Amino acid sequence: MAPVAPRTRTSPQRLLSGYAAGGFGLLVVGLGGWWFTVAMGVIVHLGLQEYFRMARRSDIRPAVKTTLVLSQLLLITTQWANGGDAGVGFAADLAAAMLPLSGAAICGWLLLQPVTGSIADISASIFGFFYLGFLPSHWIRLRDLTDLALAPRLAGWPPGWPPVSSGMVLMLMACLLIVATDIGSYVIGRRLGRHPLSPISPGKTVEGAIGGLGCAALLGAFWGELLGWHWGWAVGGLLGGVVAVFALVGDLTESMMKRGAGVKDSGDVIPGHGGILDRIDSYLFTPAAFFYVVTLLLPLIR
Repeated sequence: MAPVAPRTRTSPQRLLSGYAAGGFGLLVVGLGGWWFTVAMGVIVHLGLQEYFRMARRSDIRPAVKTTLVLSQLLLITTQWANGGDAGVGFAADLAAAMLPLSGAAICGWLLLQPVTGSIADISASIFGFFYLGFLPSHWIRLRDLTDLALAPRLAGWPPGWPPVSSGMVLMLMACLLIVATDIGSYVIGRRLGRHPLSPISPGKTVEGAIGGLGCAALLGAFWGELLGWHWGWAVGGLLGGVVAVFALVGDLTESMMKRGAGVKDSGDVIPGHGGILDRIDSYLFTPAAFFYVVTLLLPLIR
């Protein structure tokens, strides 16, 4: 059996940039609304540029500008539809139509090029829109949730202040579950890891993945009870498990793309961390899964 690659020490540069990114994330999550959407737009734009650079290394000619613009329009319509502005009904319909309309627009653009696009060009472009447009838009939908039934113990807290947004708390919960997954995977994998999980990422082990799943489930159970959910420990534990699985899928998906492009990092934007995609890979598939599990289980949570 192939040995698991050894872990390296975390550099001070990596720690500092990680703390800065975490502080910035807390700030924009706290602000919410259009501030959060603008921050998401910047991250999505940089991530898409890295994604398309990797695609080009594989001799793929995606519809870069079209996908970049359509992804921003999707984020804007999502915030418009969920942020309580006027015209919400129309905005909600437009946001729902963005995925099929964007797919058709991307195909139309590639058809108009001097060299007709291939199936690889179409696939890479539409997947880029899905991967770094549609999936991240669910962070906006999650942040804009206002139903206090999602966090009954937050009603009237803190005393004398406006109630804390349930969407903000749930988003922080989702992010902390991802962090718990990463920490559990790292600690358990480093101490007990013996069996490689996938050749795509030699440093990951089966034991580490199980450790990450367990840590996320335990933290989720704690949050479920803290928020006052009915069957809080069970629903929270389920959410933690779902987040851990989708975070791992996101991590391995980005590793697979980097291997296909023949690069170690997706970019060099963040000192000590590589590119934007290297930092947010676990945060791409998880918001949609978290959002739909929470909303589908709302009758049970109540």
